[in-house]
Amino acid sequence: MRLVASTPRTHTPRKNVVRVAALVASAAMVVVGVQSGPAAAQPDPTRASGATALELSPAQRVDAIKSAQADAASEAGALGLGAQEKLVVRDVIKDADGTVHTRYERTYAGLPVLGGDLVVHEAPAGARSVTKATTARIAVPSTDAELPAATAKSSALKAASAEKTAKAAADTAPRKVIWAADGKPVLAWETVVKGVQADGTPSELHVITDAATGKQLFTDEAIEAGTGTGKYNGSVTLGTTKSGTTYNLTDGGRGGHKTYDLNQGTSGTGTLFTDADDVWGGGRQSAAVDAHYGAAETWDFFKNVLGRNGIKNNGVASYSRVHYGNNYVNAFWSDSCFCMTYGDGSGNANPLTSLDVAAHEMSHGVTAATANLTYSGESGGLNEATSDIFATAVEFYSNTASDPGDYLIGEKININGDGTPLRYQDKPSKDGASKDYWASNLGSIDVHYSSGPANHFFYLLSEGSGAKTINGVSYNSPTYDGSTVTGIGRDKATQIWYKALTTYMTSSTNYAKARTATLSAAGALYGTTSAEYKAVGAAWTAINVK
Repeated sequence: MRLVASTPRTHTPRKNVVRVAALVASAAMVVVGVQSGPAAAQPDPTRASGATALELSPAQRVDAIKSAQADAASEAGALGLGAQEKLVVRDVIKDADGTVHTRYERTYAGLPVLGGDLVVHEAPAGARSVTKATTARIAVPSTDAELPAATAKSSALKAASAEKTAKAAADTAPRKVIWAADGKPVLAWETVVKGVQADGTPSELHVITDAATGKQLFTDEAIEAGTGTGKYNGSVTLGTTKSGTTYNLTDGGRGGHKTYDLNQGTSGTGTLFTDADDVWGGGRQSAAVDAHYGAAETWDFFKNVLGRNGIKNNGVASYSRVHYGNNYVNAFWSDSCFCMTYGDGSGNANPLTSLDVAAHEMSHGVTAATANLTYSGESGGLNEATSDIFATAVEFYSNTASDPGDYLIGEKININGDGTPLRYQDKPSKDGASKDYWASNLGSIDVHYSSGPANHFFYLLSEGSGAKTINGVSYNSPTYDGSTVTGIGRDKATQIWYKALTTYMTSSTNYAKARTATLSAAGALYGTTSAEYKAVGAAWTAINVK
């Protein structure tokens, strides 16, 4: 994304009981390993021990996914899925108390089911529940398309033209899918059209076309925009690698993250930054220092605070590209390249490489790897808000002297040309376009502005309503109903949002379902009678989500 503009079950298949027991045993080994290490982290009092996710090594995660996939047919039967449906495991999360959350995609007659994702939650004693993106039964009369692929391609190119996409071309032939994200499942074509958006951002537009009627059902833009001395972060420590007699921006301690110079180009990876003496900064290196540092701080935040080992939780890094395009006033995440890209701003004078922007873009990758919130409507607003929420959390976690934590987004990059931030979390409407509260038309506006209520929720849950000053910044957060909200602290609010995203949200989660997901997360972490659980409910009510 760009930076700007459950049903309870009691039946438990025998194989799953064995698998849960095995996962609990491996979880115990993880805990022992962490406790016995020489640099073991001290317990965090903001984290409830039972329902927090355990950090798995890449090998343990692979084993957990393989084990779950081996049981997928049995699980499909237990869920009552049809004979033509199959489950494909995307992720497995294990809580400290032994509860296992397995995230699945679905296929029907071998075709991907878009909007058919679900999460199965299973406790060690066998209690089970499931969170589904759709409750509709997946079935279509035939998998033979009445509309030929060529017609779907032509329709998709017209949709891209309507979005003012330049140099539009279908990336590959349309693929046949089941579209289940919007009411009754139908056979459809998915066409991916690549090109360039009006502001210079690359475009990867996914167009869903009804395979019987030719009606355009949905469009989704997949490009999610959004020691050295940097422009914003000052003098910082960088992870670099020596190669021969020179150093390069490869962070071997964080999955091998690399930072490249696109040199105003718009494709490829560009040139890996190198330096003779490992003292970075000045000229073109300044933007690279900020981007590289931002990636490192974001990696450390997810690992040290949330127990997540990289964007996909597999220990593998993405990469960064700086100096994209000419006068490009944006930054974006692309899942297809698994990378962050930063423009240099108006006049190529203000690179969009501040710490919160870097964290925002990397967090889009985390969302894509977990709930995969569809980048449209209310789920798109929640997707954008998720990146803002983690960007704020990273900024406070980093505690960088030149960029202390605040509830302002993009305050360093001067994107408006007048020194004002891009977005405000305490009162989102201060940017002139974002919404403070939920309303029935929220899903029809740009996702960067429909993110406002979720950003507002996070601020209220963290800090509460009313006037206050934090790190020298003054805030005054209102509520929809005039109520007074007492915050529970940013650390707990972050834990709740992360657990909701990774465990209870699906691709189609809207604001009402986000309320349910965060209440489920707060209940699991702190108990359903806790002050934290009650505060979550109060904060949602304060933004008109009841």
